[in-house]
Amino acid sequence: MLSKRGLIAGACLIGVAAAARGHAETPDVPNHGRADMQIKRNGEQPSQKGPDAWFTGQVRIDPLHTAPEPARVGAATVTFEPGARTAWHTHPLGQTLIIVSGTGWVQREGGPVEEVKPGDVVWFPPAVKHWHGASPTNAMTHIAIQESLDGRAVDWLEKVSDGQYKR
Repeated sequence: MLSKRGLIAGACLIGVAAAARGHAETPDVPNHGRADMQIKRNGEQPSQKGPDAWFTGQVRIDPLHTAPEPARVGAATVTFEPGARTAWHTHPLGQTLIIVSGTGWVQREGGPVEEVKPGDVVWFPPAVKHWHGASPTNAMTHIAIQESLDGRAVDWLEKVSDGQYKR
């Protein structure tokens, strides 16, 4: 006759075995638990000029990471010279900005222009129209993190006018 402790121990072992079997047989995630780690060394990926269609002023984009499928996160360090900014845009799954240096401005449609400084973290929810960039007198660098949906991470819209940019 099994004791209560024996029944619990047996149930735990069955649960662990089932979990391990399910973990090992995850068909929808390639190389689950067996993929090689990737390290992208600083400076290995070339800097890019921010395209004029998407930015006003001098902007440099330093790609950090684009995850292989099925993951969908991407990240870049973006540096805006004084007065530089993005065009209005949205992200299908939202965007996080981590302010690294300088003084920047961010705005969502219908909201006030907000000043951001190093250490600030900004979250724009999915499909919220917004822009971000440097203040008129200081450069600003942020890390931008967003996910892709159906291969698309951003929808670019019209440029932020000088009148919209002024606080």
